[in-house]
Amino acid sequence: MENKGTFYITTPIYYPSDNLHIGHAYCSTAADSMARFKRMTGYDTYFLTGTDEHGQKIERKAKATGVTPQQYVDHIVDGIKDLWKLMDIEYDDFIRTTDERHVKCVQKVFKKLYDQGDIYKSEYEGWYCTPCESFWTELQLKDGCCPDCGRPVEKAKEESYFFRMSKYQDWMIQYIQEHPDFIQPASRANEMISNFLKPGLEDLCVSRTSIKWGIPVDFDPKHTVYVWVDALTNYISALGYGTDHDELYRKYWPADVHLVGKEIVRFHTIIWPIMLHAIGEPLPKQVFGHGWLVIDGKKMGKSVGNVVDPVVLCNRYSSDAVRYFLMREMPFGADGEFTLRSMLTRVNADLANDLGNLVSRTVAMIEKYFDSVLPAVGPTEEVDRTLWELALQTPDTVETSVNAFQFSQALGSIWKLVGECNRYIDITAPWILAKQEENRARLGTVLYTLAECVRRIAVMIAFVMPKTPARIFAQIGLEQEEEKTWASVTDGQFCHLRPGTRVAKGEALFPRLDIEKELVRDQAPAEPKQTDVPKQQAKQEKKGHSAPEFPAEIAIDDFAKVKLQVARVLACEKVEKSKKLLKLQLSLGKDGERQVVSGIAAWYTPEEMVGKQVVLVANLKPAKLAGIESQGMILCAATENDGKLKLMTVEPGMDDGAVIG
Repeated sequence: MENKGTFYITTPIYYPSDNLHIGHAYCSTAADSMARFKRMTGYDTYFLTGTDEHGQKIERKAKATGVTPQQYVDHIVDGIKDLWKLMDIEYDDFIRTTDERHVKCVQKVFKKLYDQGDIYKSEYEGWYCTPCESFWTELQLKDGCCPDCGRPVEKAKEESYFFRMSKYQDWMIQYIQEHPDFIQPASRANEMISNFLKPGLEDLCVSRTSIKWGIPVDFDPKHTVYVWVDALTNYISALGYGTDHDELYRKYWPADVHLVGKEIVRFHTIIWPIMLHAIGEPLPKQVFGHGWLVIDGKKMGKSVGNVVDPVVLCNRYSSDAVRYFLMREMPFGADGEFTLRSMLTRVNADLANDLGNLVSRTVAMIEKYFDSVLPAVGPTEEVDRTLWELALQTPDTVETSVNAFQFSQALGSIWKLVGECNRYIDITAPWILAKQEENRARLGTVLYTLAECVRRIAVMIAFVMPKTPARIFAQIGLEQEEEKTWASVTDGQFCHLRPGTRVAKGEALFPRLDIEKELVRDQAPAEPKQTDVPKQQAKQEKKGHSAPEFPAEIAIDDFAKVKLQVARVLACEKVEKSKKLLKLQLSLGKDGERQVVSGIAAWYTPEEMVGKQVVLVANLKPAKLAGIESQGMILCAATENDGKLKLMTVEPGMDDGAVIG
């Protein structure tokens, strides 16, 4: 594949904690997935991560444990690297702020800013939050505590150097306004301007004399460079900025994207760009502030006691399953609720049932009906060509979504193809074709089509699930490396697999899990309280009612009272403070639009719902759910084996508003 150019992506450098949780893994998995995708699609990609090892927190913790700060961070950094290896996070460089290359770069940047008058010496007096490494004014405190983390702050007074941030305030506002893609999602840009820039930027304290664990100011050694100036410089120090070996800097800078948690967007979109502008260097093209993984509405953290260990999850369910859930479950950029139940439900439904069964059934039928040899394509029918067309279109849809950091949408597009393949099996019924010899050529077309779609699916999921494709390729007998590339699914040609290839059914890709047993295992993460279960449902559960009782028979007149109509989903969004409810805007064609609230959020994302045609009970008396009026009800059915809800849909071509019955 031709080289499309360079792509430089970074995560924040992580604080060396022996308590990394699934929230940290969320950011790194997203960055790694993007880096893998860019490599797949022809970009010369560079992925940087690392650790932020200086500051008062480290100094105090090391002293409490009886070791030096360097010894303290060395041990923890080894653990962080082990976690990234376990989760298949493949970075190109791992920068540590204790690295000599970084220390020299920070000192050079600090001196340059000082020499040109952008850094000056004065005295700092105010409030300091050690956990956040942040200075705050009296007005910025919230109930006397840090406005970011809510912890107590300390009074600080000492000689310090200051960076003239105020000098660049108007420039920063203008830059953000003139570069709408610089801060994403766009809501974060509005927040930076409204909450931090327009109220007025104060000059930033950039050194401490009371802290020694850090980078010394080389021309005034009693001062230590303040941690944010130190940490932010890693993005260029790792590339050799300011050295005689700055080839990487000249090749990859400016960064295409800094991927950061929303709590540190302020530092990356105000302090960092102003620093770069002041030293005459270009700004990163984009800063993307993703949301948090929360449990019961609260951000994960040791102090809250709701940490979920990614090591336990990866060892128990596989890194690919964990990565898939993180990228599939919630729109990237918004906060997402994590529960073990939701992850296991997703693994069972998407990976075990949909993908796993598709691969297993396809290979098993080729083994049974063609002695394990992939047949050639015979005569095709419209149902084949429809599936071929979807398979050819899906990579473009995926690429558009990934480039917009919509990983959930991208995977949803792939799983639409997975679902259509399973539906194709039901429509073509290979087991019936196999009963008559005259249908053998037709059977060959069906099974070849399925095998080729499986190949394409394996190629497309590789950026999120790097281990699973090899297992799929082994089962369909694919050995040609060129047929495992992104180019092989984007050349406009469907038939890539070679007839005559031998297939070999392997172990289940993702064995089905007994969710209830998994939830009671000794180390299972705690489940959040279910706060949005409808009161009537809760009452029924207390009484032991598992399902409503229906009369044995009804008259046709009773059925005629229910008005069922075809409705198309125009828009869909999650209901705030509810884990189960989606709010849908439906079109009934000439009958106008309706708003419906439905408890299907555990099984469908808002993005999946838009465009679907559903069956609406149109004459149901309006009711309020979570304070929102619902003007009807959409129909679903629960699968018997796992209780997963499936929407009732209609054949393509039905008019919106068509009456069913």
